[in-house]
Amino acid sequence: MKKLLFVCVGNSCRSIMAEAWLNALISSDRVIAMSAGAEPAEEVNPLAIRVMKEAGISIENKKPRMLTHEMNMEFDYIITMGCMEGCPVTPREKTIKWNIYDPKGKPIEKFREVRDIIKREVEKLIYELRLI
Repeated sequence: MKKLLFVCVGNSCRSIMAEAWLNALISSDRVIAMSAGAEPAEEVNPLAIRVMKEAGISIENKKPRMLTHEMNMEFDYIITMGCMEGCPVTPREKTIKWNIYDPKGKPIEKFREVRDIIKREVEKLIYELRLI
């Protein structure tokens, strides 16, 4: 079983979406997906909840969580979302860097774009890491 951690600064949108997509696309006996942030927000962004619900995936009960040093050791792969400032430090040998912009403060259309980009990236990741 592989363990994947998706990381962004606030853990309120992109990393939570990625975690949810992976959990929706892969059987839980093959992979464990979680997410965390270097500076977790108080709550998941309501627009992220809304656009994921449009895709049939519920993230409304998710809570942003803090990235810990122990998580760096615990996971096989750590996928960062392309943060610029405040990006957490993760072990180079197990980090995969994605360049996905943060839709925070943007209209819902941008959240939909990010949702769809993340889904495509997760699908590629599943193939590249041979998770199925």
